[in-house]
Order: sequence, then structure tokens, then C-alpha cells
Amino acid sequence: MSPPQRPRVLSGFRPTGAMHIGHLMGALENWVKLQETHECFFAICDWHALTSDYQDTSHLRDYVTEMAIDWLSAGLDPEKCTLFVQSHVPEHAELHLLLSMIVPVSWLERVPSYKEQQQQIANRDLANYGFLGYPVLQAADILVYRAELVPVGEDQLAHLELCREIARRFNALYGPVFPEPQAMTTRTPRLPGTDGRKMSKSYGNAINLSDGSEDVRRKILTMVTDPARKTRRDPGNPDVCPVYDLHKAFSSPDTVGLVNVECRRAGIGCIDCKNHLLRHLEPLLGPLHERRARLLENRGRVRDILAEGARRARAEARRTMEEVRAAMRIDTGQGT
Repeated sequence: MSPPQRPRVLSGFRPTGAMHIGHLMGALENWVKLQETHECFFAICDWHALTSDYQDTSHLRDYVTEMAIDWLSAGLDPEKCTLFVQSHVPEHAELHLLLSMIVPVSWLERVPSYKEQQQQIANRDLANYGFLGYPVLQAADILVYRAELVPVGEDQLAHLELCREIARRFNALYGPVFPEPQAMTTRTPRLPGTDGRKMSKSYGNAINLSDGSEDVRRKILTMVTDPARKTRRDPGNPDVCPVYDLHKAFSSPDTVGLVNVECRRAGIGCIDCKNHLLRHLEPLLGPLHERRARLLENRGRVRDILAEGARRARAEARRTMEEVRAAMRIDTGQGT
């Protein structure tokens, strides 16, 4: 008897800069677990990066390579999952084009993130179709592999619901081709950065996966803490301290409890608190740094992994597109 087919998962990131420990906790750790139990496709979505960063593409290739290194360093295994670059599988673009013919503009304009991001990213001209049609390309990414499950944070649920609507509309027009993908809601803690704001590469306050052990230590030891705690003798309030938020993400329950009590009664100082955090964070990041160092010495291996991933991904995408063309009666019989 053949083994039961594992549920198929699709997820990805835009390569717009260095990944940080928030990405590790919010997504990559979950992906590492999923590759053991699911058939996983993980895409570096370089075309998606162009929807808002189309004016300067000079760093895009480097960002793609660095993202692949971050993923492999975090523990993704190309023998257990498929890692690939979105633009290396042109069927994504073909399906995006075909889906764009059946998606009403009103569906895209009502996506909550459309107007929100236009307001938040005021320094760029986002009045382009790519930005408006971002969810259609995202739907194509998912549907071209007929993924059953998509790991998402709550902020992406509206996009996934639109993907299901697009699948339903296609199936109603042309016959059943696509399953309706379901959300795998994941724990995505909003980790604070070194300045207390949300950790973000755009703020320059992130602890990056590419940071060496000395950089990690320096950034942690210089983090802002409870602003009301002026001296070592002053009691602190962990509830308003960014370092305590990192403790809750990375430290053991015993350490979290100790810091909570001792900070409030001035039993430990802020440097003590940060050293407790480093004792948990450094062993977690140590193996990642070791894997990263090996990959940096052999970038050819990284390119080979992405090429093989694209080959496997494209084989699946081609099968889907054959069915799509046949269902739409536009199959020329020439193949691709």
C-alpha cells in the first residue's frame, strides 16, 4: 500500500530585506515543523516585491539569495520541502493573468490592506495595477499548486478569503479545478525591536537572523527598557518593558516568572534581565548561525537548491495549468 498523501501547504515571503527573529518565531519555526507532516511549497515571492518596490530593483537578487540562506539556516530541509523563487515558475504569471480576467475590481478595492497600505506607505506611488492586483497574484501562487492549507497571520485572512472566492468563481464558470484553501492560523507574536517599537527592518531596530552572536549581544544589551526605571534600585514594571516581551517569546516559563517578580521589587537590574534573555536566545540562534556560515561558504549549493525547487514546483504548476487551459477551452495543445 502506498503511504497516505500528505496535505499540501503553500506559504512564502517577499524578499525585501533581512529577516529577523520575529520572522523566526512567527513563521519559520512553524514551517520547520510542517515539513515533517505536510507536503510543503515555500516561495520567495520576488514578483510580489515589485508591487510596492518596483522603482528600485537593484538589491532584489541579493535579497532573494539572502532569504534562501535565512530559510535554510532556520532549518528548512530541501529534502523535505520545496523551496523556490516565484519568478522561476512562470505558470504563476500565467494563472495570475487568467484569474485577473474573472475578478471584479470591486473585490480588490474592498480588501482592507489596499487603502491602509496606501496611507501607511505615503512615500511611494502605489497607484499601479500590480499593487491593486496583489491579492490575485497571491491567489495564483496558492491555486497553481492546489494547496489545501495556507499558514497565515490574522492580517492575511482577508486575502485568503478572497482567494477562496476566486476559486469558487473559477469553478462555477469552468468546472471544478481548484480546492478552496483553508487557513492555518499561526501564532505571530508582535515582537518589539531594540527601540521598543514593532520589530521591523524599515525601522532599523531588528535583531536579524544574519546578525552574528556579538551583534545579537550588543543589540540586546542596548535595548530600551521601562522608561520609568532610572536606577538599579528603582522597581520596574515588566508590563511596559520591551525586553520582557522578548522573554515571553524566547525564555523558559521559570525565567519569565523570575524576571516578572524580581524586576518589580528591584531584585535584578536591567542588565541582569537582558543577560537572562541572552542565556535563552544564544543557544537558539547558535545552530542557525553555524548553518548560515556553511551556506555562505557555498552559495552555489543555495543556487542548486533553488533550481531543483523550481523544477519540482514547475512540474506541479504545469499539471495545474493543463487542467486550467482545458477547463477554459483555451488549450492550444502546444504545451509550455
